[in-house]
Amino acid sequence: MKRQMLLAAGLAVAATSLQADIIAPGDVVMSEYGEVMESLTGVPGDALRGREIMVSRGQGNCLACHAVTALEDQPWHGEVGPSLDGVATRWEEPALRGLLVNADAVFPDSIMPAFYKVSGFIRPGDGFTTNPAPADLQPILAAQEIEDVIAYLMTLTDY
Repeated sequence: MKRQMLLAAGLAVAATSLQADIIAPGDVVMSEYGEVMESLTGVPGDALRGREIMVSRGQGNCLACHAVTALEDQPWHGEVGPSLDGVATRWEEPALRGLLVNADAVFPDSIMPAFYKVSGFIRPGDGFTTNPAPADLQPILAAQEIEDVIAYLMTLTDY
């Protein structure tokens, strides 16, 4: 029993320290080129989970705008955004992180959503949010979900 309690306490401390490393949406630092150099969580992304997020219509929904040959088993690839084939050979992780956090910082006229931003715009949904954002407004994707999508994007080296 004592051993189980020590294990549970150790896991709780580990989970707390992981949680403490998450960069809040308002605290993300972008370079002058829109790159986010630092991981949002300090935890490597999971490429398999990133794939799930990309194809999920309720989460990333990346295929609504982008075509990805590696995801040809999924229906309804969009043509609004560029193909993501070979994206890992064109962009480095910090640039991809910046695009996911706030594409508008790199491409000011982009229609790509800011997946990790909660203020500085008016976002429809849940009764139409206001600017400034309510304190409890959550980004479209969580910090670890951003890292997971980046991990998957970094597997896309073929054209």
